Amino acid sequence: MTVQLLTPDGQRREHPDFPLDVTGEELREMYREMVLTRRFDAEATALQRQGELGLWIPSLGQEAAQTGSARAFGARDMLFPSYREHGAALHRGLSPGQLLSMFRGAALSGWDPELHRFGMYTVVLGAQTLHAVGYAMGIQRDGGDEAVGVYFGDGASAQGDVSEAMNWAAVFGAPVVFCCQNNQWAISVPASRQSRTPLYQRAAGFGFPGVQVDGNDVLAVLAVTRWAVARARAGEGPTMIESFTYRIGPHTTSDDPSRYRSDAEVESWRRRDPISRLRAYLTSIGAADEEFFASVEAAADEFAAQTREECLTMPLPAGEQLFDHVYADEHADLAREREKYRAYAASFVDR
Repeated sequence: MTVQLLTPDGQRREHPDFPLDVTGEELREMYREMVLTRRFDAEATALQRQGELGLWIPSLGQEAAQTGSARAFGARDMLFPSYREHGAALHRGLSPGQLLSMFRGAALSGWDPELHRFGMYTVVLGAQTLHAVGYAMGIQRDGGDEAVGVYFGDGASAQGDVSEAMNWAAVFGAPVVFCCQNNQWAISVPASRQSRTPLYQRAAGFGFPGVQVDGNDVLAVLAVTRWAVARARAGEGPTMIESFTYRIGPHTTSDDPSRYRSDAEVESWRRRDPISRLRAYLTSIGAADEEFFASVEAAADEFAAQTREECLTMPLPAGEQLFDHVYADEHADLAREREKYRAYAASFVDR
């Protein structure tokens, strides 16, 4: 059964297996993060439509699945994203420019994973699950107490890499939380054609727990992910969380979702909006007023302006930067390739 702590109309529920104590300040912080994530996403989409980005991958509708899960991990825990985890990225302190640089063609990679404890966006479906399990096994061997989180979608769950990662995690009891965002569509293929069983039930076949959570309920996502992280830290092995949510927008800005799904379906999910749900709850318990909501909207406006400014003023990298981060130490073959590139670049004469 799907875990839900907050109904679509903002009514709080209790769950016997996943209790959650959360302060008014924490609730307001989660609301603010989701609103800023959505505004950033809208601005990035607009920038792509205006020709300032080569591509964008919208996250509209999935803010709770990302904000709730990211907040459940500790500052030293390593997170491995797919390519749509903008809310988790912003929670980890990445700037708009860092997130946009790859999509603008201004960077070969946008941030230092070690500094932010947040891996690079991974476009190869499911590959990051193997990276995450390997990292988690390294933590085991080093005697650390960190947990690892890895994000992937319903479509990626059909990749062999994901099955292999889950099997290794189960066999070795790796401290990793598999965060599956089931947004119902793998581009144009619905979830009903991807799997004969609910995705979270796959975990049982590998020998570890799987839980399906209302992915538009930020409180439920937070509670279940905290539980899974605690299991990982206690040496109890991996967990899979399927956040049952919905991609309101296109798969990417190159996609036209009207070709494969109905307006009625999209509208039915809009009524389950994660931000509206939390706003209703905040209002009902007196934890926020109109002044607070207005201040968040003002902050979102400023964040959108910051996003546009960082995008449009982003410097283009020197071509030679291609060679800077291939190996940790200088490599003879790479050095020769670098010199060949320098000679090639020097052969061009400005006229």
